[in-house]
Amino acid sequence: MKHLLFLLCILATLTAADRPHIILVMADDQGYGDCGFTGHPYVKTPNLDAMSKNSVVFDRFYAGAPVCSPTRASVMTGRNPVRVNVPNHGHYLRPHETTIAEALKSSGYLTAHFGKWHIGSVQKESPTSPGGQGFDHWLSGLNFFDREPYLSLNGTFQQFKGQGTVISMDHALEHLKSHAPKHPTFTVIWFPSPHDPHRETSANPSLYRGKPHAPYYQEITLIDEQIGRLRTTLRDLKIADNTLLWYTSDNGGLVKEHSGGREKKGSVYEGGLRVPSLIEYPAKFKPTRITVPTSATDIYPTLLALTDTNVKNQTPLDGINLLPFISGDKVKRAKSIGFWHRFTGGQSTQSDRIIKKLMEAQQAKQANPFPDRLLKNVNDFPNYEDGSHQSGHAALLDWPFKIHGIYNKKKITWELYDLSKDPMETSPLNAQQPQRLAGMQKQLTTWQKSVLNSHAGNDYKKQ
Repeated sequence: MKHLLFLLCILATLTAADRPHIILVMADDQGYGDCGFTGHPYVKTPNLDAMSKNSVVFDRFYAGAPVCSPTRASVMTGRNPVRVNVPNHGHYLRPHETTIAEALKSSGYLTAHFGKWHIGSVQKESPTSPGGQGFDHWLSGLNFFDREPYLSLNGTFQQFKGQGTVISMDHALEHLKSHAPKHPTFTVIWFPSPHDPHRETSANPSLYRGKPHAPYYQEITLIDEQIGRLRTTLRDLKIADNTLLWYTSDNGGLVKEHSGGREKKGSVYEGGLRVPSLIEYPAKFKPTRITVPTSATDIYPTLLALTDTNVKNQTPLDGINLLPFISGDKVKRAKSIGFWHRFTGGQSTQSDRIIKKLMEAQQAKQANPFPDRLLKNVNDFPNYEDGSHQSGHAALLDWPFKIHGIYNKKKITWELYDLSKDPMETSPLNAQQPQRLAGMQKQLTTWQKSVLNSHAGNDYKKQ
């Protein structure tokens, strides 16, 4: 019996060791067109450009929302952010959800988070912290940060010297060097750049001098430099082939001209949602381009399928497994993609100010100065039984058609577009296609009712 148990342990270890390392990297406010490989006229992203030549490139990848926190919640859960209590920036992901970190941890992965968090607390005792949401190790800020940031290292608050984007990558690389050669790792790197106020710079501070939006593009090139460091380290560790590296952004960019559509960050039109996205996984994925619409909500189910991870009592997902599209077995998405922004307002999160006060209290062994920031409203469950909650701007993409429902008090404005013919969403088809308009109105309304049902907490009652 002892020999059998020993053999089973060895087999379990081999199975875990054969699994790919997984690294999710996300920029903060980089639009679709803000890369060399997506056609920007002067921004320098040589490392992302080189990566794109060896990657699965998603031509039409959508953030979960047009602002940061909601998309991060979608990546973590595979669900629309309103479902999981993150309808706008600064709201907290409910600990009732199963995160991708928790799921992969149950499959033998060592999990780590580096960089911007912004979907919960960074206090160790909070179930909304990275540690509470499934990460074994973390160096995290509450929101974006730049130079000389205050961060939480597994719940110990410190000030760090240097640029926040570089610090995040420094710690991620040290973690990989320590653990990746001997253990399957799941590593999340959420850069604080290129969010304003754009105080960080690339290795060439004179780059883009005289060009529009120079500080913004300095930070994008700084990110690109970190991607270069990461890819070099993976090769040096001899794990590059067996590492899935997925790069994307949390919402549309800050420059309309290069946003990839109408408007920019903060808008449910294309420019606020469309972002760069590519996966490099040399051992398994051949370089290709995916034209099918894909979304941040697809990351969770794709990684579960890739690692053969089963989640008990899985709540309803909005995302789909992208592996059949990557292999070429599927070319058409059957499931629509829903968006709902300004469902409610955002909440201010001044990362450095808050963490500095937490650090001072921790060092002085004083009481927590922000007890309200441990949970916020994660245990509040609104009642939507009357079905009357209508607010903000919702949209549903059923390629190539996209419908918008824009709520202003009790008035709803509907707009229907064919993105294949009108990618800038300038000419509504309401009058030309009344039947399609009515059908998609019903689709969107049905999906919204489902989202409200989740936000009310009814998914958890079934578990």
